[in-house]
Amino acid sequence: MSNESLLVILVVGVVAGWLAGKIVRGAGFGLIGDLVVGIIGAFIGDWLLPRLGIHLGFGIISAIINAVIGAVILLFLIRLVQGGGFRGKRRWW
Repeated sequence: MSNESLLVILVVGVVAGWLAGKIVRGAGFGLIGDLVVGIIGAFIGDWLLPRLGIHLGFGIISAIINAVIGAVILLFLIRLVQGGGFRGKRRWW
């Protein structure tokens, strides 16, 4: 893995985590939290979307969209498991 591809993964992770935090809860989780959520979300989106027949194409924009979709799914699952449901202003951490 080259330094450029590692940088792209980190940028996609941070942007996707930040966007997912804004979509689901209205705020980010800090740089490290956004990075972790975005990278795990990228794996979820990369695994789930092709199984649903959704192909977004190639490039960094489609990678960010894919990761955001996966990260939003991850955050909804975390909220459901913790019992917060979809309502309330309960903090997750």
